[in-house]
Amino acid sequence: MLAKRIIPCLDIKDSRTVKGVNFVDLVDAGDPVELARYYSENGADELVFLDITATKEGRRAFAKLADDISRNINIPFTVGGGIKTIEDVDILLKSGADKVSINSYAVKNPNFINELAMNFGSQCVVVAIDAKYVDNDWFVFLVGGRVKTNIKLFEWAKEVEERGAGEILFTSMDHDGTKNGFACHVLEKLSKVVNIPIIASGGAGKIEHFYDVFKSGNIDAALAASVFHFNEIGLNNLKIELKNNNIPIRL
Repeated sequence: MLAKRIIPCLDIKDSRTVKGVNFVDLVDAGDPVELARYYSENGADELVFLDITATKEGRRAFAKLADDISRNINIPFTVGGGIKTIEDVDILLKSGADKVSINSYAVKNPNFINELAMNFGSQCVVVAIDAKYVDNDWFVFLVGGRVKTNIKLFEWAKEVEERGAGEILFTSMDHDGTKNGFACHVLEKLSKVVNIPIIASGGAGKIEHFYDVFKSGNIDAALAASVFHFNEIGLNNLKIELKNNNIPIRL
């Protein structure tokens, strides 16, 4: 059985790490390169860096920051935000990123997923899906959770898999930053809809939440931000507890 992954997520705004609740009320959480180095040295399996205002502001994701990060860590990392062209991805991968995460632009231009998979391989294509429960169903939201679509979560997840995505990063907007636990019931269903790896995001508040999400569905990785940034959960302690509870994890 493949080891489950623990992934700290660094949301970046104005070259700083930030964290909010339900995608708003952002507070500063530190220097991204320093945090990256710390996580790399203290048990993180991977890292995700998301430029959370790049799409809204019409900017490319941060190639220079990716280069700085790659020089300071020795674990895989994913970069996302404002990616719209093959050239964008080429620059980020050459800057040291192992994967790229696409979200809003993939919804507006689904063929972009096919193009990235064909040019760079599915293994480096992560499709991030932000969704919220509205009118008795789960719908996809864009532009950092600011814009609702009429696209349903499970239908979109299946489509991105068929188009060549190698992984899905699912964030429940209803759970984001609440520290009340992951959206386990949704993730369980999602894991039955697709066959590619799923990264669970949104709601981590204590060690039990990580155990619950790995046990509830076929989830491959759990991502969190504030509980790691503000030292509420230690990475090594988390992984030891999961290992002691028979979750396959890399120590």
